[in-house]
Amino acid sequence: MFYGPTADFKRPSTDPVMSYKPSTTPLPAPCLVDTGTVINKKDMIRILHHLGRVRYIHYQEEQVLKEAEGYVVEVFSDPQQATIVANSSLYLNVTSFDYMEMGQLDQNQPWFDLIQDNRRLRILPLSNPLTERNTCSINDATLEAMLVETLTARWDACLDDESNQFPS
Repeated sequence: MFYGPTADFKRPSTDPVMSYKPSTTPLPAPCLVDTGTVINKKDMIRILHHLGRVRYIHYQEEQVLKEAEGYVVEVFSDPQQATIVANSSLYLNVTSFDYMEMGQLDQNQPWFDLIQDNRRLRILPLSNPLTERNTCSINDATLEAMLVETLTARWDACLDDESNQFPS
């Protein structure tokens, strides 16, 4: 009996090799609760943006290079800019890192590890978002608008005073 290909051999149309169609159903977005690996840069920004006061530990090949406290000033994604930690201020560029791992230490202390090759920047929040959000309910845009309005009114008042001065 011959088992090789023949001219009259045809595969059945139900063969999965011939009728394979990729699924058009999108996969659900991940759901991470307190622990997991985050690779999406927008998700990383959302998590890190409101951390406020933090303790950070900079590791290189599992050796601690620096450990200190600071304040997360800005979190952004820009391949042209660096992540900078200086003067107790953290300017975190998520494109400086491949991914972020998050978890919890004892006593429910959250941690966030920003990882790039053999470098790891561990961030431990020192502020509690539940208490801090209640103390200040003004967002940055509202505060900026209020400041602009105040400064504009002050500037207008100064200009009015200068134009209404009469010579003696």
